[in-house]
Amino acid sequence: MVVVMSPEATEEDIARVVSRVEGVGGEAFVSRGMSRTIIGLVGDIESFHHLNLRTLGGVADVHRISDPFKLVSRQHHAQRSTVWVGQPGRQVPVGPDSFTLIAGPCAVESPEQTVEAARMAQSAGATILRGGAFKPRTSPYAFQGLGERGLEILASVREATGMPFVTEVVDSRDVELVASHADMLQIGTRHMANFGLLQAVGEAGKPVLLKRGMSATIEEWLMAAEYIAQRGLLDIVLCESGIRTFEPSTRNTLDLSSVPVVQATTHLPIIVDPSHSAGRKDLVVPLASGAIGVGADGIVVDVHPKPELALCDGPQALDGTELRDLAKAVRRLPPVLGRVSAATVTRQG
Repeated sequence: MVVVMSPEATEEDIARVVSRVEGVGGEAFVSRGMSRTIIGLVGDIESFHHLNLRTLGGVADVHRISDPFKLVSRQHHAQRSTVWVGQPGRQVPVGPDSFTLIAGPCAVESPEQTVEAARMAQSAGATILRGGAFKPRTSPYAFQGLGERGLEILASVREATGMPFVTEVVDSRDVELVASHADMLQIGTRHMANFGLLQAVGEAGKPVLLKRGMSATIEEWLMAAEYIAQRGLLDIVLCESGIRTFEPSTRNTLDLSSVPVVQATTHLPIIVDPSHSAGRKDLVVPLASGAIGVGADGIVVDVHPKPELALCDGPQALDGTELRDLAKAVRRLPPVLGRVSAATVTRQG
């Protein structure tokens, strides 16, 4: 069961609901989004019915949810959500009414490389910078990222370009550090089922970009989002980056069908990562175009000023002709589907 609080609900209203639920032996998990607060109830449903929660101050509605992912389900939240990324005054939307391009280097290597990649991303229409400071790699001998120094570089590039940035956190012990620098925390495909990490980022108070695990079903992916939401955060953006199949032509198989399926199931925004799914730069623009066509709320792509010298995933990083082609697709295709660039949207209120 889920209690949806009205936008005008006070902390006292929320506390009153929690107290009522706990008074009959239930548990109440408070999750706060940008525009509303939702309280997920765990316990005896029948005892909750007798509480008459709808009559309490600040309560907008009460729903009995059949989906296992109660807080992120569309059963209680019919309208799809918009997540705002960045500091007040320069926030960028990710949601159903706009189209958001997130771009930047897969790994932060130096201040010069990062700011040049950010400028390239902006020229293509990007409004959010991506960059890896901590890099979980298949090989322990591969470049693992600059760590805290990488976060400092990203923060300095944010000041230089005005772009909020998203970066991956790979260990629950680093969540506080990463959240103190980043505008958005990324959970990578390898960590989608790291439940302790999911809970930690849910408590950090920053928007989260949650990638689908390479072997995860859509329900498992949404249950991972529920772990984050249950800890108090509803500002979650899902990211489809491909699933592992028998086909060796690409790194993973991009499941574009997940976009409409997810949009019919959850109110959370969903974007697509054509770079990490394909692993090849020649496929990024066609896959990005396909993602726009099926209704994705945005895409995230790798950009590097010198891909041949990149310390991480150079073969999939865009520059030159490919980046210009991406810019054309991002400029021309979303308006056909009734979307505007996230760069033109200003948050009201």
